[in-house]
Amino acid sequence: MTWIPILALALIVFLVAAFLLRLPRAGWALFGAALMFGLAGYALQGSPQMAASPKSQVAEINESNFAFIEARREFFGVDQLPAQYIVMSDGYARRGEFVDAAALLRGAVVENPQDAEAWVALGNALLEHADGNLTPAALFAYSRAELAEPGNPAATYFYGVGLLQAGQPMQTRAIWADLVENAPEDAPWRDNLAAQLERLDNLIAQGGM
Repeated sequence: MTWIPILALALIVFLVAAFLLRLPRAGWALFGAALMFGLAGYALQGSPQMAASPKSQVAEINESNFAFIEARREFFGVDQLPAQYIVMSDGYARRGEFVDAAALLRGAVVENPQDAEAWVALGNALLEHADGNLTPAALFAYSRAELAEPGNPAATYFYGVGLLQAGQPMQTRAIWADLVENAPEDAPWRDNLAAQLERLDNLIAQGGM
């Protein structure tokens, strides 16, 4: 009995196309053959007797993706709004879609090569896409960020993050300690970085990562 409504629907579709939509008579045979081909494929692979089991699509969210974005924003200040490309790429990065994020950021740095935050965001997207490996492309992006805004430590900080993920905590500690030591007292990121450095010291003392 399951096939009766399916066949009836196919017949209705054919009648609507032939008479209401005025499908040319010469195309009736081709259209009918297409319908029969579709029914044959459904007969081979379809399972109309099985109950439906819809599932809602859930985007993969990783807290570290949010942390990268929030950390980057600290270095550029809340009053310095990022470019539209960066905002859009952050949406992709939060979902772990780093290839799409990097593609948008390439457009940002082409449009404005002096956008240091775009270069840092590009370096971060490349770093995360490579599972934390400091690839030549990521290193290039960080170096361009330093050239674009020499006094901003964001690129150096995330270079330290890359070293930490590569299993080189002592090198990371040296970089972060130097940033904290030379940071202005009123730098909005200083206290947070000092706290991270303290946690890193504790991990090193415990022999862990």
